[in-house]
Amino acid sequence: MMQNRMQLTLGPLLYFWPKQDVYNFYAGMAETAVETIYLGETVCSKRRQLKTDEWLGLARELQSCGKQVVLSGLALLEAESELKTLRRICNNGEFQVEANDMAAVQLLSQQGLTFTTGPSINIYNLQVLKRLYRNGMRRWVMPVELGAETLSALLQQVAQDGSMPELETEVFAYGCLPLAYAARCFTARYRNVPKDNCEFCCIEYPDGLVMRSQEGKALFTMNGIQTLSAEHYNLEHELTRMAEIGVDKVRISPQREGLVEVIKRFDDRLNGRSGAEVIPLVRQGQCNGYWYGEPGIQWVE
Repeated sequence: MMQNRMQLTLGPLLYFWPKQDVYNFYAGMAETAVETIYLGETVCSKRRQLKTDEWLGLARELQSCGKQVVLSGLALLEAESELKTLRRICNNGEFQVEANDMAAVQLLSQQGLTFTTGPSINIYNLQVLKRLYRNGMRRWVMPVELGAETLSALLQQVAQDGSMPELETEVFAYGCLPLAYAARCFTARYRNVPKDNCEFCCIEYPDGLVMRSQEGKALFTMNGIQTLSAEHYNLEHELTRMAEIGVDKVRISPQREGLVEVIKRFDDRLNGRSGAEVIPLVRQGQCNGYWYGEPGIQWVE
């Protein structure tokens, strides 16, 4: 059994899927062991298969199934219309919000609301944690490029400081790593169409577009304005260490195929079920380098 009672969370959907596919996906997730589900568009405001009211309706449905729901905002704001939508999310009055941009932090702190910060918020030291905690942050998702040693040292400082008794730590533990955001849409560029008239073409790539080196090695996944890792980050075998460090929640990122099995494997390990030790880890297309302080693309035994 884990030394610390960690919980599984399901991060926000990073890809652009048809509305019915989204509903079908979350209907399946309602039956899994994830305890917290993050909902909302974090990549591009033009992805409007689900409008804000529909995300809220889905949140209520999942809450009625016993899930804790958090609404996620955009990681890169570029227009007043996007800020207007963000204000509505922050003012929803029902669900906690994951701030993925400092504009959301400001909007939430001005109202005295508690919130979560996503991995796109740069938190690298105790001073930033304390500042955000004073502004209302009660859970933070560690930036994906940080590793176990850095996290362990930082959480030791948090414990010694003693001024953040309600702080929860969440670690991105499975999925293509969200690495960067840009004003340019890479999917539109690939299709040779302008960003302002993109024809919503990223809906045709439900797992993003894999970009390879000249040698044919998968390097990145292009997902609209977002750059992801090409390989799946997998910390399945690091859950015991996370518990020892003091991690509270373990994030699994949505993907189109096989996620129910992934969640089951993580849940088996969290609960010490021996079946998780019998099934070998499939390493092809997976990485874990950042956790060990190595280049992220690497796999460390």
